[in-house]
Amino acid sequence: MSSSPSAVLRRWEPENPEFWTHTGQRVAYRNLAISIPALMLAFSIWMLWSVVVVNLGKAGFDLSKNQLFWLTALPALSGATLRVFYSFLVPIFGGRRWTAISTASLLIPAVGMGFALQNPDTSYPVLLILALFCGLGGANFSSSMSNISFFFPKVKKGLATGLNAGIGNLGVSVVQFVVPMVIGVAIFGEWGGAPYLAQAPDAQPIWLQNAGFVWVIPIAIMSVAAWFGMNDIADAKASFAEQAVIFKRKHNWLMCWLYVGTFGSFIGFSAGFAMLIMTLFPEVNPMKYAFLGPLVGSLTRPLGGWVSDKVGGARVTMWTFICMALAVVAVMVFLPAEGSAGNFMGFLMVFIVLFALSGIGNGSTFRMIPIIFLHERMKEAKGCGEAAHRQAALDAAKESAAVLGFSGAIGAYGGFFIPRSFGSSLAMTGDVHAALYSFIAFYVSCVLVTWWFYARRNAPVPC
Repeated sequence: MSSSPSAVLRRWEPENPEFWTHTGQRVAYRNLAISIPALMLAFSIWMLWSVVVVNLGKAGFDLSKNQLFWLTALPALSGATLRVFYSFLVPIFGGRRWTAISTASLLIPAVGMGFALQNPDTSYPVLLILALFCGLGGANFSSSMSNISFFFPKVKKGLATGLNAGIGNLGVSVVQFVVPMVIGVAIFGEWGGAPYLAQAPDAQPIWLQNAGFVWVIPIAIMSVAAWFGMNDIADAKASFAEQAVIFKRKHNWLMCWLYVGTFGSFIGFSAGFAMLIMTLFPEVNPMKYAFLGPLVGSLTRPLGGWVSDKVGGARVTMWTFICMALAVVAVMVFLPAEGSAGNFMGFLMVFIVLFALSGIGNGSTFRMIPIIFLHERMKEAKGCGEAAHRQAALDAAKESAAVLGFSGAIGAYGGFFIPRSFGSSLAMTGDVHAALYSFIAFYVSCVLVTWWFYARRNAPVPC
């Protein structure tokens, strides 16, 4: 497959107002417009098991609750690990090429699950392998965010990355909304295979395989759109060795810690929310409500980036963590307890607030990263002349892009640890309080890190 020479941008100066107005803006938003739906599909594949697990019993699969929690947790584990590598691939391969290739790779879990879920005798190890392959969708986030950060000037980065990630995150809600609809209908006719029909008198046929097959055509379309519609930026090329400098940067690790608190919470709660509802409130159909939290969290992410552009990312991040800690305390008020069935609507409302806060924090932390690294590199180049300042700006862009990807990788481990925390807490103590207390302690640590390094008066790097 070939591409035209114009696919590679030899000149790219988004901080130049004239260039941005006459050329850059149009190109940047075209790339963003393709990146967003591609990332949305990636998130849908990544969180596919969060919906499938609550329907496996209806399709004849006989698995324990612990096995189900593993199926929801493993995509996050593999996705987070792959993100570490994906973080550095855009400057090596080019954003256009890698977006097309990584989007096409989503066909592996989509087609694989389509065939595997047709047969309830499919072994548990095969399901675990498919869960690991769904991590390809989670990995795409790091390369996507790294790529989009190159296209926009500093004053637009918060909004641009917020839109890319926020609307892309909607894939979590999309999969939890679409899958329950398509598994009850023979949308692919004979091509989609036969339904599973339980022996119970009131059982309805279920085409659980549609949960995988329904994504095949959209993935193929977006792979082609990325190849022919996006661009590679020549100046954004960098080897792994050049990008690896971020491992020596203190602020890389600090922002990874904070992003575990924001995105780790969002993706972890998204992965485990349906199973948590089914476990704590067994009389409630979790699929009627599970999509609401991720939907709200996705929609508030651009808001977090936009507000941070106006008032500063550190301030927004610090107050977000304070409110998240308080929200977890509120969740515990509505949980079932001995002699009480709990209050599901109160539980749901507070959890939706928690999702909304995590989305705002996702936007604000990603707004902080480019500002932090530009501040640091410009401080080093101070008094060294105009050429040194231009090089500092270029170095800052490459480093911040790598940190956006790498922090996204580390943050994604929350998608593994949060469902496993719920499962372990239930297994060891019979309830989820131990897991929730650990979340509160972590959010408090994030408040202190944000305040000390970025938000207080005379902070080392105000942002």
